[in-house]
Amino acid sequence: MDYSQILGKTAQKIPPSGIRKFFSVVEDIPDAISLGVGEPDFVTPWEIRDAAIKSVQKGYTAYTSNSGLKPLRDGISDYLSSRFGVRCDSADIIVTIGASEAIDVTLRALLDAGDEVIVPDPSFVSYSPVITLAGGVAVPLACRAENGFKPTAEELERAVTERTKAVILPFPNNPTGTVLDKGELNALCNVIKKHNLIAVSDEIYAELTYSGKHVSAAAIEGMQERTVLISGFSKAFAMTGWRIGYVCAPREIISVMLKIHQYAIMCAPTAAQYAALAALTTGKANGYAAVEEMKEKYDMRRRYIVNELNSMGLACPDPAGAFYAFPSVRSLGITGEEFAEKLLKSKHVAVVPGDAFGAAGKYHVRMSYATGMNSLREALKRIREFVGVATKQSHT
Repeated sequence: MDYSQILGKTAQKIPPSGIRKFFSVVEDIPDAISLGVGEPDFVTPWEIRDAAIKSVQKGYTAYTSNSGLKPLRDGISDYLSSRFGVRCDSADIIVTIGASEAIDVTLRALLDAGDEVIVPDPSFVSYSPVITLAGGVAVPLACRAENGFKPTAEELERAVTERTKAVILPFPNNPTGTVLDKGELNALCNVIKKHNLIAVSDEIYAELTYSGKHVSAAAIEGMQERTVLISGFSKAFAMTGWRIGYVCAPREIISVMLKIHQYAIMCAPTAAQYAALAALTTGKANGYAAVEEMKEKYDMRRRYIVNELNSMGLACPDPAGAFYAFPSVRSLGITGEEFAEKLLKSKHVAVVPGDAFGAAGKYHVRMSYATGMNSLREALKRIREFVGVATKQSHT
């Protein structure tokens, strides 16, 4: 049977995730070190795990409401207000299967065929494929390394057309670690307001901002009515496998999202929702001590990896958020794809080519420092050896 005639043409044309390309190979290399997948190396705090266990023991195993547990949505509302100054009623929140489902349901709710969504480049690999699957057109907004990979209002203005429906605001950014301050974000929001667009603000790394406080697009004056805020528990609370995220949006938008969520998902897993509720209640009670402790450790690793990469000649800007370094390999005369392939083959260290996140990352690679210091030190030792050999070859 010719399955190319059976399968949908749109889905067939979507490339597989560039993040995952190398990791099936890594599993077959005993001494391999992966700096690839963006997942905290910390175990979910015990009080969160215990809450899930107790929910099962008590028999809380039925569906919740489609939107999610009311106490959890109340907790998210309180959390957004107290931590980031975002006012969002619990009725305007849907608990989702990670932030990934939130991205999907948002774009399916917003887009008609041919609608354009501006996506900063580089950024998370899922945005453009999900836009395509929703019938939209992803319009990359190339961000320049010399500008810290920050999009400017002028660049955004030039990218807007009569078909533009929304703008993705992925900050703190994966893969670059770029963070926007209030002035920079406000300038972008002025363009969004001018053209009556929707801001899809992916704030999954909001707690991992190392200098100053994260600024949410929804907290910018005049933006709450046109912002869809997406976040979750995976990164800050070390809860990746629990698959709990959420989306907060104006009620008219959230009501349409809820219909899609109802038909596709029903509700997020019940035990995971109780775990997320515990993350918020215990976090609020102790000043989010576990979150702050993890952030301190990430910050130590951040400073270490940036210093090491720059010292070996790989220009690496200081990532102000998330847990990724995004060094340039241009000085070696090779692309990020070539660097990643040769590094894995010769030194058994896995990194992600920068162009997996967009064309602007062609001469970069993403390295996650969400790993233990011993592994990080050994990985950077091997990378230094590799760079030394590659540097000699590039000058001969």
